[in-house]
Amino acid sequence: MSEQQVDHSKRTWLIASSCAGVAGGVATAVPFVSTFQPSERARAAGAAVEADISALKPGEKMTVEWRGKPVWILRRTPEQLESLKKTDALVADPKSERKPAEVTPMETTRNEWRSIKPEILVVVGICSHLGCSPSDRLVAGPQPSLPDDWQGGFLCPCHGSTFDLAGRVFKNKPAPDNLEVPPYTFLSDSKLLIGEAKA
Repeated sequence: MSEQQVDHSKRTWLIASSCAGVAGGVATAVPFVSTFQPSERARAAGAAVEADISALKPGEKMTVEWRGKPVWILRRTPEQLESLKKTDALVADPKSERKPAEVTPMETTRNEWRSIKPEILVVVGICSHLGCSPSDRLVAGPQPSLPDDWQGGFLCPCHGSTFDLAGRVFKNKPAPDNLEVPPYTFLSDSKLLIGEAKA
């Protein structure tokens, strides 16, 4: 009898201490695991987004979402790149010198193409006037609401702002600035990381 009482006591003690150990372990693990979660500030800022451009042909555009905004990736043809020389004198900020920290934060994109690699344009597809999303008008030539010598670009249907194939706003339009170039990095020839720039 006494042996059974001793065994019973030991069993109770082992169960109680095991439960206490598990509870203590959980209490310790919860704050530790929560440190791996992104902070509220990081979540609000938006994580970087990868974009696979391997299937993007010359003259084609794709859209990805970053921070709730549309980001356009356009693979420009040699002819489209050549057309930028014709629009240099017609755009308001040809060298992206206006508001560089906001509109063109990377020095590597403050050029005529507004891109790291000339053929790949990466811009946020939101007009700098009232936040509308411009429409593609990538084909050159006369079109409704556009000049007869149109070289290709984008038209904001809200108030008629026009942008060339580098996202540069034309002079005397309601939009005050060029389309924003987000920070981005080439992970490879076919993959972009939007939201982070190389240090």
